[in-house]
Order: sequence, then C-alpha cells, then structure tokens
Amino acid sequence: MIDKEQIPVDVTRPLPATLSMAVPASFNDQTASKEIREHVGYVWYERCFEMPQLLRQERLVLRFGSATHEAWVYLNGHLITHHKGGFTPFEVEINDDLVTGENRLTVKLSNMLDYTTLPVGHYKETQSETGQRVRQLDENFDFFNYAGLQRPVKIYSTPHSYIRDITLTPKVNLTNHSAVVNGEIETVGDVEQVVVTILDEDNQVVGTTSGKTLAIELNSVHLWQPGKAYLYRAKVELYQAGQVIDTYIEAFGIRQIAVKAGKFLINGQPFYFKGFGKHEDAYIHGRGLSEPQNVLDLSLMKQMGANSFRTSHYPYSEEMMRLCDREGIVVIDEVPAVGLMLSFTFDVSALEKDDFEDDTWEKLRTAEAHRQAITEMIDRDKNHASVVMWSISNEAANFSKGAYEYFKPLFDLARKLDPQQRPCTYTSIMMTTLKTDRCLALADVIALNRYYGWYMGNGDLKAAETATREELLAYQAKFPDKPIMYTEYGADTIAGLHSNYDEPFSEEFQEDYYRMCSRVFDEVTNFVGEQLWNFADFQTKFGIQRVQGNKKGIFTRAREPKMVVRYLTQRWRNIPDFNYKK
Repeated sequence: MIDKEQIPVDVTRPLPATLSMAVPASFNDQTASKEIREHVGYVWYERCFEMPQLLRQERLVLRFGSATHEAWVYLNGHLITHHKGGFTPFEVEINDDLVTGENRLTVKLSNMLDYTTLPVGHYKETQSETGQRVRQLDENFDFFNYAGLQRPVKIYSTPHSYIRDITLTPKVNLTNHSAVVNGEIETVGDVEQVVVTILDEDNQVVGTTSGKTLAIELNSVHLWQPGKAYLYRAKVELYQAGQVIDTYIEAFGIRQIAVKAGKFLINGQPFYFKGFGKHEDAYIHGRGLSEPQNVLDLSLMKQMGANSFRTSHYPYSEEMMRLCDREGIVVIDEVPAVGLMLSFTFDVSALEKDDFEDDTWEKLRTAEAHRQAITEMIDRDKNHASVVMWSISNEAANFSKGAYEYFKPLFDLARKLDPQQRPCTYTSIMMTTLKTDRCLALADVIALNRYYGWYMGNGDLKAAETATREELLAYQAKFPDKPIMYTEYGADTIAGLHSNYDEPFSEEFQEDYYRMCSRVFDEVTNFVGEQLWNFADFQTKFGIQRVQGNKKGIFTRAREPKMVVRYLTQRWRNIPDFNYKK
C-alpha cells in the first residue's frame, strides 16, 4: 500500500487499498504508475500466514535480508522490531506474538533520506491542491533511490538453546602450507558441549575440537585463491544429554591478506585488481535480489579475465557474497556512506585556496548511522574469504575541515571489529587531491575515483593522459609504501553510437579512453588495480546529463556488450592476477 498520509493506518486491521507486490524486489518499477515509481514517504507491506503447532515448540525467528531504508515491523498489530539502514539484515523472535490460525505480518517502510542517514539526501515537502502531502527527494548521489523489501524475508526455527554466532579467523603459514583455524562460537541457552569439525571439499574430516574457542591445526592446506576458490566447512554442533540439538555449517576459505611496500598481497603474492564498480540494478526488480543475474554477472566478469569488484555503494546481498566465495571473485566491501559532501565543484583550484569554506561536517549528522553500518557490515561479512578490504566511504568531503576527526573513529572501529584485520580504505572523489585530502593517513590503500578526459577536460585525452600520469606519480612519491588503485574511471557511452572522430559518448571514444588509462597504469610501479566505472549501465534519477540513467557501463543494463569489452578482455586476460608488476 502506498501511504498518502491522509488518514492514519490502523495496524490492528488489514491494510486498505493494497496492490500486488513481489518480494524480494524494489517496489518502484513493478507497476505502470509514475506516481508509485517516484513516491517518497511510506509504503506498507502485508502478508498472512499460518504457523504449524509443531514448529511453535521451537524458537521462531523472522528475518529480513534488508528493508530499504527504515522499517517498522508489526505482527498481529503489535510492533515487534524497528530497523534503520537499508542494506543489512535484521531479525526478531516472534513466538510471543504468534496466534493460533492466521497471523498477519505488516511492515511500514520509509524510503526518505536526510542528513542523518546513509546514503545522504534531503527532500522538499509541499501540498497538492487536494491537500495531499507531496515530497520530492533530492538524492546526494548518482543512482536511483530504489526501495522496498529488496532481499528475502524468511521465518526460520532453532532450538531454544542454539548457535548465536560463528567467528572464524584462519591463520596460514605459507612456508610449510599449514594453518590454524582460530575462532569463537557464541551460544545461547543450556549447552553441554560444543563440537566443531572442519571438512574439506571432499567432505573429509581434516580437524576437530570441542569448546567455544577454536584453534584447530590443519596440514597441507588448500588456499583460497582469486579464480581458484577452495572452501572448507566448519560444522558446529551443540549437544545436550549426549544428543545433537543444533547444527550450523559455515563455509570459509584459508588465505592471507597484507599490504606491504606498496603492494597488495594475497597469500604472500602481489595481487592486481581487474574489475569493476557495480550496482545491484536491473529492469523491473530494481535493486531486488536476482540470483540468475548475479550468476550471469560473475560469468561475464570471469570471461573477460576480471577478478574483482567493489560493492558500490552499499553491502550487496548475502547470496552474492556467498557466490563470490565460491567463484573466487575478490570483493572490496563498502558501507552505504555515499553523499557525504555538500559542496560539489570541479574547480579543484578553489579547494586549494585558503579562503575556501565548506560546512559538510558541521551540517551532517551521520556518525551514528555510519557506526551502525560498519558494525552490521563487518558482523555479516567477517567470515567471507572473498572480502579482502573494507571501504569506509565513497566520495566524501575529505577536503573539508573536520573530515579527519569524523573518519578517524570510524576507521578505528572497523579495525577493532574485524577479527581478520583486513585493510581499510575509502574512495576519493576527483576534487579531493593529494594536496587537499585530509584523510590519506587513515587508508591502507589509496583508492581514487578519477575522470580526466570526461568530467574534467571532456574529450581531450592527451591532456587527460598527462594529468593522470602526473597525479599517480605524485601519490607514489608521497606515499611509497601505500598501494594505489583506481576504483572508478570511465566515460558515458551510448550503445550503438559511433563516430569517425572518436567523439565523447561514442563507443570509439570509450575504447580510446580506456586505452589511454591503461598506458598510464602500466607505468606506475605501485599501481595495483583498475576497477572501472561501471560494469553495466544503471538507473539514476532524471537529470539533463542522464538519459535513462548512467551510461558508463561497458555492458548495457540488459548485459549486452559495448565495443570496449573486446579490448578490455584482451588486456585483462593477458594480465596475471599475481606478480604483474615485479
């Protein structure tokens, strides 16, 4: 139900004026109504179900993969939980609120954004001629604000004594090919014994222990490698009176991540990132989970020789993370900290002046949401072998006074929470330069979003090549021990548009642009990766620069290749994952 807020909704009664709506999916593109697509405010979901009496003897949990961006959950008219933040899961026990017979689950959901939320946005509010409240959202980011129940909603059961959490921290010895699987098992209730068994991919037992604290030694280990994934499984069993009462199996990989001497090391070898910034974005279901599309996207990546992507600009679905573990795709995992900038300009020289003023960090009140987002992302994704680095923000006002003071506690939090101590970074917007960036000391890897030849010096690839080279060499000279990579670079390209003169927006220009960037990348010793923008065209809000969305994809939104795919495939297939720059 689209809430027009003319009359209060009575949650003790069935919703009036409902529409059919598929879950998981964004609500925006599931009808022919422009009003629904662009609705800003509240929407309501409702579903009735019965719970068998046999299952009601167990602990029953209602779990949301996500609810974008804020949700109030009611069961039989009672508020049972509330969650803010649209890209991480939450759950609640429901035993006490179930009734015999039909149960009614109701969810009130808000897609509104402001200066306290992640992502950041604000909205204008007016009143129509009929007295209806009308809101218009002004997003502080360049992708469509899809919303709804975009990931699965499930009810699962456990015993009343159960496994609460599993934390795995494998430590590998690359010299003798051994490892110690350290970890902690968190349980709830009366538990007599905890047994953990490690199984290999042939389902053979390779280690076992009892107790909630793990230190299981393994010999002749198989490493999880990019493109060559090997997953062990930790089988956790709880015992009461000699009987197994709860079991959970967690897949994990054994690998080592380190940053050293300007290199990004995976299993002791210098790794080179080849891949993309992406979006969870598709026709009809918007940002909703589509497992077939996830499979296709990774297949297209691997066919090109790509090995990685960033979850721009929010944690992707759990299903995608598990798929990356299994397929050997490397992931930079990013919180939804996008839009943290209130003074946007391409005049870089203005930022370098002593009288430049920006009040971003005085006006924004996002720190609490930012802490929550980091905490929930790491709690969810800590065991994933595919995740090699955390991205704490995308294109924030790191040039502005107060940026370091804002971000220092957040980087400290991420490093404290992650049991595997992965590197941390942030992606730097083009207007934040080596001279003006106040936060470079916080990042383990320098991650740059750069558009020389597009947003700056559009069409002039000779000047763009010079600027790209000069900037990268300057970063390398200033920070010789930090790896440098591009996490965004690209040019809007209309599929099928060609030009004898390689004009911007043509497929010829896009290929020339990427060839230019590649020449420079190969010259810089500490340059460790190229993640272009974007894997595929994606939807944005309407704007004079956006014709049905952002067209920087090397694939169309329907996953059809543009001309540049052939060039990039040739390049990436000839660049090894390891030791590209010795």
